[in-house]
Amino acid sequence: MLTGNQSKSLDHYRQYKILILNDAASIHTLFQEPVDELETALEKQQSNLAHEIYTTISDFKSKEGIPTNIQIKELQNKLNKFNRRKKNMKKILVLLFASLFVSISSIASADLVFALVPKAMNNPFFDLARDGCKQAESEIDGVECLYIGPGEHTEQEQVQIVQDLISKGVDGIAVASSNAPAMAKAVEGSGIPVITWDSDFLGEDYGLREAYVGTKNYDIGVNLAEITMMLKPNGGTICIQSGGAAAANHNERMSGIRDTIAGRADGGSYPSAALNGENGWTEAEGCPLYTNDDFPLSVQQMEDILAKHPDLTAFVPTGGFPQFVSKAFGRVTEKHAERIRTLHTAVVIADTLPMQMDDLAAGRTHGQVGQQPYNMGYKAMYVLKDIIDGKALTFDNPSNNAIYTGLDVCMRPNIESCIAG
Repeated sequence: MLTGNQSKSLDHYRQYKILILNDAASIHTLFQEPVDELETALEKQQSNLAHEIYTTISDFKSKEGIPTNIQIKELQNKLNKFNRRKKNMKKILVLLFASLFVSISSIASADLVFALVPKAMNNPFFDLARDGCKQAESEIDGVECLYIGPGEHTEQEQVQIVQDLISKGVDGIAVASSNAPAMAKAVEGSGIPVITWDSDFLGEDYGLREAYVGTKNYDIGVNLAEITMMLKPNGGTICIQSGGAAAANHNERMSGIRDTIAGRADGGSYPSAALNGENGWTEAEGCPLYTNDDFPLSVQQMEDILAKHPDLTAFVPTGGFPQFVSKAFGRVTEKHAERIRTLHTAVVIADTLPMQMDDLAAGRTHGQVGQQPYNMGYKAMYVLKDIIDGKALTFDNPSNNAIYTGLDVCMRPNIESCIAG
């Protein structure tokens, strides 16, 4: 029976074992080797880098500590540098995790391993999806939630992770695609059940995934636009801030904003045409802005666009990007506090994470349209299990095999009641 600490440690270890090891036999072989071999291999280098790596590992061991994802990534970066001087990096890396965690005899393998792949692991939005995934894991016998993705928003790294998961034979994959066409191509012909969550494939690639679990993204844009138009009924200039240019979910949200303001129907092609005078609205020069989920960049973009356009009517991000850097966002909104307080510029942003609701309560934003990421991660595991079990799925939209997780529309008057329980 694993201890609580061992169980948490294995969550970190499992994130890397699929990417590192070729087969189960390798695991057995390497875990039987003494931990001292790691020390010997490192000491032979007689380098500051080797000493730093070993000191860090020893510190974790002595304190029986649980390394965070950030600490693991830092160690991995150091080991990558170390690898340029030594060819047996794979063995060292495996022994690293062996020394930090448990012997192979303690690892309880699940019957089914389902991978939940976010766009980036440094995004608090996706942390909630991970929590939902882990809750489902605790409820479904024999199922493991393997939460793994790029440390930061990197399209190619996400594709590579999914390809590695496929080659290692996980039982199912739920992926929030950063680049929808590239990800669709990566999973084509995999023979593994694949579903999307948060960010779907493009329409022509729906057949490459079994289902989509998440928000009806176009409706996020609709609600962002409706709040904006309610606050600024006479129109004006708007700047939309988005994620990646190839992110299907953000393109759908942008279309929802534009189409609703323009009074046109959903044309089914995303993103739709930019606003150019429809109902008195135009898009500010230099917009839309693309953040690629780089949160510090998103704050800088916000600061720059507010400075460039002192009469900007509305700033509307399709995700919580700038708010995820709370101090920097607070600094920018404080700098422009008067124009925000007086509604000279409306600030309406997607997502309703706790720090974002604090911003709404404090008057730094005027509206938030939230998703339910916890339910995305939770439902994704159950959907994959139903697919494996051969059960028929129930769709909210059978035309695109979509299972929707709902929206929360928040303004200050309903701030206490707008978040779904």
